[in-house]
Amino acid sequence: MNTATLRALDFDHPSIAPHAEGAACAVGRAWAKVPEPVSAERRADLKSHIRELLAREHAVLVAHYYVDAELQELAEETGGCVADSLEMARFGRDHPARTLVVAGVRFMGETAKILSPEKRVLMPDLDATCSLDLGCPADAFSAFCDAHPDRTVVVYANTSAAVKARADWAVTSAIALDIVAHLHGLGQKILWAPDRHLGAYVQAQTGADMLLWQGSCLVHDEFKGVELELLRAEYPHAKVLVHPESPPAVVAQADVVGSTAQMIKAARELDASHFIVATDQGLLYKMRQAAPGKTFIAAPTAGNSATCKSCAHCPWMAMNGLANLADALEHGSGEIVLDPALGERARVPIDRMLDFAASRDRRVRASGDLARDTALFSAVGPA
Repeated sequence: MNTATLRALDFDHPSIAPHAEGAACAVGRAWAKVPEPVSAERRADLKSHIRELLAREHAVLVAHYYVDAELQELAEETGGCVADSLEMARFGRDHPARTLVVAGVRFMGETAKILSPEKRVLMPDLDATCSLDLGCPADAFSAFCDAHPDRTVVVYANTSAAVKARADWAVTSAIALDIVAHLHGLGQKILWAPDRHLGAYVQAQTGADMLLWQGSCLVHDEFKGVELELLRAEYPHAKVLVHPESPPAVVAQADVVGSTAQMIKAARELDASHFIVATDQGLLYKMRQAAPGKTFIAAPTAGNSATCKSCAHCPWMAMNGLANLADALEHGSGEIVLDPALGERARVPIDRMLDFAASRDRRVRASGDLARDTALFSAVGPA
């Protein structure tokens, strides 16, 4: 491929540096493909062709909130879904389609394959990855776990199948607090990976003894507290919605801290007309759907254009497009292939999380605590 179509990206790479909190984190270098512009006429033709291919291949499209709006729209229009990584995989597992097309990044395709090993899982581009996944390679992480055998290993969904296979528990941002609080109540010490900001937030909220891998999300790490303060001064009545992968100085200013689905719920239910949103800008499409008439303002990152790493949109999520989606369906390219034994091991911590969530939800319903049952986000209030 012509290097002019590639974008160089630096990311935290703690696997080649000390892992202790406060230690300087090494920097890795990766690349994202810059998608070529597609004309409006070509987009219409591609959408029509994709609909035909989905039917021909007995396939369903599942898209993450962070991919571009036109892919989210197409997933909804063709009977697929738009969701976070785990819900994408669960939807695909329960859907009768023989082929799942995952518009997202590679760990999401792997998670879909883990939960649906009998199905074919395709991705528009297998090179679409994640800085958290890149910064937590399985061999280095396994050695880190081996060095701390007294700790329960909890890994975030944004990790490879191989890292999940080394874990005791997998978590999403929506359930991390509940699971870590549960383990803390049992007296267990936690080894957490890979996002240090989410880990620090969970640690502060639960009081658990947690040893944190020092990775970060390239997108969320770009949000800065000082710039957010200035933007809040411009919009003093706006509510601030923050994903917990953001740095502490940003989280401290939040009215609501939560996962993608929790932030959408907050946007819909909170009594406010303006929201400042600190997460990938791809989520704004769903927020505007959920809360029409409300105004959503992207939180500021460290820079603009070429001076920022992400500009609040994941460069690897941006690699998903109509053209490569059509190619995947047409030619069966971009297939996720996992060793069955690895998939079985990786499924154990995921199933453990799903069982915990189901048990928790049953207890909530049995108690009649409807407020708890519907309180999907954490309202913390700005500092």
